Amino acid sequence: MTNLIDKLENIDWDFPNSSREKGIHNIHPYPAKFIPEIPRTLIDVLGVPKNTYVFDPFCGSGATLIESQSAGFPAIGIDLNPIACLISRVKTQTLPDEFLDIANKVINSASNNNNSIEIPQIPRIDHWYKPEIQEAIAKLLVNINQVQNENIRDALRLSLSAILVKVSNQESDTRYAAIEKNVSTSNVYSYYLSTVEKIWKSRNEISNPRPEVFVFQKDILTVDANDINKPIGMVITSPPYPNAYEYWLYHKYRMYWLGFDPINMREHEIGARAHYFQSNPSTKVDFQNQMMQLMQLLTKLVVEDGYICIVIGRSKIHGEIIDNSSMLVEIGKFLNLEVIDILPRKIAESRKNFNLAHANIKTENILIFKKTHK
Repeated sequence: MTNLIDKLENIDWDFPNSSREKGIHNIHPYPAKFIPEIPRTLIDVLGVPKNTYVFDPFCGSGATLIESQSAGFPAIGIDLNPIACLISRVKTQTLPDEFLDIANKVINSASNNNNSIEIPQIPRIDHWYKPEIQEAIAKLLVNINQVQNENIRDALRLSLSAILVKVSNQESDTRYAAIEKNVSTSNVYSYYLSTVEKIWKSRNEISNPRPEVFVFQKDILTVDANDINKPIGMVITSPPYPNAYEYWLYHKYRMYWLGFDPINMREHEIGARAHYFQSNPSTKVDFQNQMMQLMQLLTKLVVEDGYICIVIGRSKIHGEIIDNSSMLVEIGKFLNLEVIDILPRKIAESRKNFNLAHANIKTENILIFKKTHK
């Protein structure tokens, strides 16, 4: 065990040259993106028991799932966010050879359609999208949804999701301010094709045959151990920080366009800021109870000698600093998990795009627990 701890503590967990903005990790915008080097290194150093799965209960943009698959291990991911699940599915699935041909047919059919089309009912759509841009997006959607192959359809929907802020009046992914952009209908189709090609190019980053990956859109607090029904050898995840990031807000209009419900996601999202500023606000005790429920589930799922690795920082709720790492360590000890190590790391400035000023999160810890026979 001493050798393992020495090995863990000799690694620079800051990973200043992370590849999270390259290749397959960069096919779609995502806030506070999980650094792929973290799951990759944990898998390499700790090892995954034979015939088990790697599990991420907050899989986000799929970094843990991709790195598990790349290392030759099957994986399971869960996320409440439907856009996150779409990203994770596309990144870990195989695309048929006809993908580009079908994508070009979708673009040609949409761009050559001169008929008027019904625009989805989306709040304040005229504020955020010019009428001609709305029409181009709607025409693409109609043609995408007619594609029969599910893997291709998912990738085409994700390609559209990736450009929805770029072609809107929204200043950026992280700033809801309407500005004038010089975006035309032809830009919608050219940006869309560019993203399609980026996804197609990234397909070779994981060799085939790929280990299986299952992605489920669920509220983790409603999941029972029987729902997973697979032996879990390692958990690698990063829970949402209370009152810090707003994942539902980042993807709000993407969800509207693709037929999902962002308001429902906001109501169930762990840590969403809205929960802490309502008439009966959430508290640190609520988050503690949520984490206890999560850790109880993970303890049931993980096989003996398996690991639970959690990346988390502190929170600030109504001026009070909440030490989430210490809280999780206490929960782990209560559940008879062995605390192997607590590894501090700095959060890169580029990951703070939805890190609200009041949160000001600069560091986080990698907590490593082991389930041992007691």
